[in-house]
Amino acid sequence: MAPEASARRTGRGLAAPLLALCATLPTLPLVMGYWGALHPAFDALVHFRIHLAAVVVLAGLPLLLFRGWRRIGLTAMVLGLTAIATTVALPIRDVQAWAGVEPANGARYRLLQLNLRYDNRTPKQVLSLIGRVEPDVITLEEVSAMWREEIALLRHAYPHQIVCPPPTPVGGVAILSRRPFLHPSRAQCLDRGALAIATVNFGGTAIDVAALHLGWPWPFEQPWQIPRVSAALQQLSETAILAGDLNAVPWSMTARRIAAAGGLARLEAIGPSWLARPLPNALRRTVGLPIDNILVKGRLVPLDTRRLDDVGSDHLPVLLEFSVQPDTTPRKMMQARSEQ
Repeated sequence: MAPEASARRTGRGLAAPLLALCATLPTLPLVMGYWGALHPAFDALVHFRIHLAAVVVLAGLPLLLFRGWRRIGLTAMVLGLTAIATTVALPIRDVQAWAGVEPANGARYRLLQLNLRYDNRTPKQVLSLIGRVEPDVITLEEVSAMWREEIALLRHAYPHQIVCPPPTPVGGVAILSRRPFLHPSRAQCLDRGALAIATVNFGGTAIDVAALHLGWPWPFEQPWQIPRVSAALQQLSETAILAGDLNAVPWSMTARRIAAAGGLARLEAIGPSWLARPLPNALRRTVGLPIDNILVKGRLVPLDTRRLDDVGSDHLPVLLEFSVQPDTTPRKMMQARSEQ
């Protein structure tokens, strides 16, 4: 047999085992990601669930062409597709739940969420975006010393502000609002500037607004930070909204614990918002991580969530439009009394 033919046959003989290896190895971290409740190390793996599942599916597909390897390929594809389907089905249900909901009084409000990136070289793009969108309230992360100077330029448009002192050069969080703070002296910075809470007056309704920036997942500080911020989130009022960079995907145990602490519901239809620079913006919208989260509770009704254009950060801005359901408590009390 000619050496070339022997080499080709050897290559074909190795192709199936190599593909099987590529299809089976990622299943280990993929499955371990479902054990996030056991240890934060497992929860760190869950952030790449869709990416790992896609690798499993793509590696399993060509195995269907090799006799004797089809069962492995089919099993890998079913596992990967199931992981993807059960993950992306959550945002689909979330969108359907709010479809067709319109504010009772026609009032719509806007919240802009953005991790500025502490060393963003194009701050004017951020200011321009705020001027175009005109949100009612803004939650910001990585408000470094440089950004504190830029935010000062917005004081005339957003006179109600709480800017937390940066614990590190990366910066703290901030809340800027067109609408007045109720009890401004109670607006507070917590957890060394990683959490800010202020009560904002939206058309006569008091809503607690929180901006949160969690640290990186295990083995970094995130697991130890969650108990500290959870204690503060438990004090949120009945109607509240939390927005921020959680450094955690919506289906992670970290996001679930934050939601449970505040009695909040996660909005999971936002989509990928982060990817390390200098990778293209298009990749951030498709294969990036959805770590910019918004959570709500009470009479706040989400109407629309969408990612906006790149403004020089490694995070995309996220815009939430919402309304507030009228408070029917007095009416219900009067009705109950009339029936007595």
